[in-house]
Amino acid sequence: MGPSLGRRVLAEFLGTGLLVAAVIGSGIMATRLSPNDVGLELFENAAATAAALVALILCLGPVSGAHFNPVVTLADAAFGGVTPTDATGYIAAQVTGAIAGAWVANGMFGLATFEWAAKTRSSGPLWGSEVVATFGLLLVIFGVVRSGRASAAPFAVGAYIGGAYFFTASTSFANPAVTVGRMFSNSFAGIKPSSAPAFICFQVVGGALAVGVVRILYPRIADSAADVIVPHPEPVLAAKSGNGQAASATPAKEPA
Repeated sequence: MGPSLGRRVLAEFLGTGLLVAAVIGSGIMATRLSPNDVGLELFENAAATAAALVALILCLGPVSGAHFNPVVTLADAAFGGVTPTDATGYIAAQVTGAIAGAWVANGMFGLATFEWAAKTRSSGPLWGSEVVATFGLLLVIFGVVRSGRASAAPFAVGAYIGGAYFFTASTSFANPAVTVGRMFSNSFAGIKPSSAPAFICFQVVGGALAVGVVRILYPRIADSAADVIVPHPEPVLAAKSGNGQAASATPAKEPA
């Protein structure tokens, strides 16, 4: 019998919180280390986020599947990997964890614990980028898992998020929970609250498109997909977030 729902929810809370702390904290540190080079700041932010994401998936994946992303959880539910009750608990933990992670990051760098981001991120190209970023993230997660290479998922997800920081105009948030968390830090990685709803809507669109494409490309899970480190049937994933956000993966019998 796998971990209880309480243990899995705690893993999602901690994983998403630490992911957001990594995204925001590395963004703050980058602006302090390289104040006159935005390109270098973004590189430092992306590298730290991708590395933290891989580590968190490897650490917490065996407990909850390491979704760390509401879109990943909804996709997993669509594939039958988690029940509606579990999905509700996961998403609540992810959102609250993301907010807590932002507060922790602010505190570590001497900023106001509670503050609203002032950075506006609102335009057609940015919204389209979130569709692409989230679509690609879920395609990587489920493609790797359903093709029987779940053990490679943490590294594939980390690599994708690190790359997507640079090949998407939005710097690849690709995660509604992380997007919410980033509203609470007026820093390099922040997003103004008024900009967040559109980002989240287009992330959901990208996730829905990915579910449809994955069903076509991978109608069945490869037999070897069951050979993973997780002790329960849920998939091990995690998405990040783009920019953070995202979330990530390493599942069991069902993809996440």
